[in-house]
Amino acid sequence: MDVEVLERPLPKPTAGESVSARLLESLVEGRLAVEFLERGLVRNAAGKAFQAWRALLAALLRLELDKLLKAAKTDEERRWLAERAVPRVPTTRMKLLSQMLEGVGHVGIVAWTNTALLLHEYQYHGPDPDLAASMYRNKEEAARDVELLVAELARRAEALKARAKWSAELEEALNVLKKGLKGGEGAPD
Repeated sequence: MDVEVLERPLPKPTAGESVSARLLESLVEGRLAVEFLERGLVRNAAGKAFQAWRALLAALLRLELDKLLKAAKTDEERRWLAERAVPRVPTTRMKLLSQMLEGVGHVGIVAWTNTALLLHEYQYHGPDPDLAASMYRNKEEAARDVELLVAELARRAEALKARAKWSAELEEALNVLKKGLKGGEGAPD
């Protein structure tokens, strides 16, 4: 899979293609996370896994925007969702956005987002035996969470085949990611 996918301009978040573009970004970033793990670059892998999860959230937010807008309590919240949250997926609001997605049927997404946020923290602070700056005592703990998060990402992306505009490029990216996960030592099936 060509990583130049990550350099393409994203379609407008209102366009139907934005879900597919974000899914593709997610799968490619996930594969890069796996490649970094294979090379022993766990902090880099953690960063890529976080980016992959964030791109998946962007796809899900766009896909569920109508439901989210109906569930929003105020016009200000609806405006924020449409103009800021969906196009940008602010890191500081990922937990809230995941809670909103869980509220419209994406079971378990909050826990996985928490894992992504812990990996984001690990990317910057590295392992910490005292657990003061990072929730991972060593790189092996972080590497396992990268594997688990990326496997969950692949599962969720595959489950969207019927709901997203699924292309041959998306199928290839998914297959490459799944192959990379199965080839990794201790990777989930």
